[in-house]
Amino acid sequence: MDDIVARTARELTLPAHQVASAAELLDAGNTIPFIARYRKEATGGLDEVQIQAIQDRLEQLRSLEKRRADVLRLIDEQGKLTPELSERIAQAETLHELEDLYLPYRPKRKTRASVAREKGLAPLADLIMAQGVSGGTLEEQGEPFLNEEFGLTTMEQVYGGARDIVAEVVAEDADVRGSVRGLYFREALLTSKVADSSKDPGQKYTLYYEFSEPAGKLPPHRVLALNRAEREEVLRVSVDLPYEKALPVLTGRYRPNHQSTFAPQLEMALEDSYKRLLSLSLEREVRSTLTERAEAHAITLFAANLRNLLLQPPLRGQKVMGIDPGFRTGCKVAVVDATGKYLEGATIYPHQPQKRWKEAKETIAVLARKHGVEVVAIGNGTASRETEALVAEVISETDSRLAYTMVSEAGASVYSASEVARQEFPDLEASQRGNISIARRLQDPLAELVKIDPKSVGVGLYQHDVDQKELAKELERVVVSCVNFAGVDANTASVSLLQHVSGVNRRVAEKLVQYRDEHGPFKARDVLRKVPSLGPATYTQAAGFLKIPGGEELLDNTFIHPESYEIARKVMSRLPEAREGERLPQRVARFRRELEARRVSPEKLAGELGTGAPTLKDILDNLEKPGLDPRDSLPKPILRQDVLKMEDLKPGMILQGTVRNVVDFGAFVDIGVKQDGLVHVSEMADRFVRNPLEVVGVGDVVTVRVLGVDLARGRVQLSMKGAAS
Repeated sequence: MDDIVARTARELTLPAHQVASAAELLDAGNTIPFIARYRKEATGGLDEVQIQAIQDRLEQLRSLEKRRADVLRLIDEQGKLTPELSERIAQAETLHELEDLYLPYRPKRKTRASVAREKGLAPLADLIMAQGVSGGTLEEQGEPFLNEEFGLTTMEQVYGGARDIVAEVVAEDADVRGSVRGLYFREALLTSKVADSSKDPGQKYTLYYEFSEPAGKLPPHRVLALNRAEREEVLRVSVDLPYEKALPVLTGRYRPNHQSTFAPQLEMALEDSYKRLLSLSLEREVRSTLTERAEAHAITLFAANLRNLLLQPPLRGQKVMGIDPGFRTGCKVAVVDATGKYLEGATIYPHQPQKRWKEAKETIAVLARKHGVEVVAIGNGTASRETEALVAEVISETDSRLAYTMVSEAGASVYSASEVARQEFPDLEASQRGNISIARRLQDPLAELVKIDPKSVGVGLYQHDVDQKELAKELERVVVSCVNFAGVDANTASVSLLQHVSGVNRRVAEKLVQYRDEHGPFKARDVLRKVPSLGPATYTQAAGFLKIPGGEELLDNTFIHPESYEIARKVMSRLPEAREGERLPQRVARFRRELEARRVSPEKLAGELGTGAPTLKDILDNLEKPGLDPRDSLPKPILRQDVLKMEDLKPGMILQGTVRNVVDFGAFVDIGVKQDGLVHVSEMADRFVRNPLEVVGVGDVVTVRVLGVDLARGRVQLSMKGAAS
């Protein structure tokens, strides 16, 4: 364990004692959000990203150690484990190295080499590899191996079998495989050629019909595109490293002695080993490794986009009308109050084929006036821009205080047909539930989107092409992180939201809601202990993230953990007397200024109070801003009152927009026209940008300049360079 911790610390460039503390806390069953927020003294202030990296690397290294033990045992059971081999296995630092060492001992199906060994040709293969100079001619050396019973009646059959053994030995040599593998990633070319263009009717893959690029330099999105085209049988893809480039590696390990009778045999065996065995095996390995890296990158990108989407700021205290646009089946309309409670709904048919435009406007106006609607949330799917024009017309004719915004409707149909939606709205049809979700997404994106499978929220690239198990695992981590970052109102949160709170699973979440329904709102955090199945360990993990607004205890509506309440009260007892009209946050802010003026260090005060400086800082932060939702500091969604058409766009126009998706090559920005515009990565800043996520995230409000408009193809090119000025 000490070696694993030391290696993890070295690789992540973190102090070993911090890694050891984090590992101990993780092994004790603590969650990452809990450790990051409430165990800062123990970990030295490691954040969630660092703790997650520690957990992942520890799992990988422990898995490597388990495999190392298995390999040692399996080889030892064959009676072939030498001290030298044991030492090499002990020194192997990667799974590739370990498996290369195990390869010669791995049970395998019948091969040409195993057949040759059964025919007694191993000694002749040893002679070829030894490259000795004594002895007679090839015929004289090979004659003892002729055996009619084994079908060895000619010298070519004898030496062919011996070369098969040599070829397999060379191909399974760990040093050779490691060196040639490195060559593949440095110098091999990945090539694609069209196989059947009729299977690419949309011409999505024309770039790759005649394509070649160094395998080690392929960007992740290109790897995934090639893989998809290959699966769809549009392309044939191969990875090739010419034999001539690998030959120095092979002869460096198995050098032909041109004084030896067997030199030509070794040369033929080396070429056969590479072309028949090694190159094919390593081509598969390289493709697999490239795919793993590309998938990991795509999953990371998806996770970053999801995080930004979930943490969009809530639009609090406003009644919202949600509209799920459609043509033939009409637009579904729903009104929800400021808490998200469904008030009333309708279906309007403003578009083709019914074209009941005037009637639709009247319905929207009546519902908005009746319920005091302040914002209209329009789903961004089919007929969205046509519906936007409808709403803009209503606003211009009736109520200038009303505004609208476009909301991603990705996953709304998934939600509307889900068990969660049926439980929330048992009396509504599935088609009437999606528009409620659209309205609520504007009010509290996190609370609503947790009800949907993260893969359905539409902020990834190639999400259906990656390892679905790994994708689900990473996205679940993101959801848990976001829920605990924002905190949860224990008296209003749904089961879908509560089940992501630190330490809480679905069963505990259901029990919590059931207890709340039976006994009324929680008056204090301590009452949570009475919830069946919510034991002491779960309470410790969850309590700080479950807030009780308006409860009996002020501290219950903060991120201050109950275990620190005594310290918090000591802090409050030291606050200066309140001045007229001064509330707690102002007193805390004044207290901090006075400490700074007196040059009282946080460490000194923390020592006097019996706590650590990080915990003291968190207590003061929360007392200064009780009930704080970190999302509230982020830019609010853009609310519009009029419509912009693509025909209105002109190069040079400066606009504000909302980032809808971030991909490897740039970001798609909603600027209020039919199609999202693309800001290519080269147009994101006046400096070189390697990763778009360095500059923008989903949900960001950005200022852009129009570069070009292609009306025929429905494309808009945007730039962020100098747009803000």
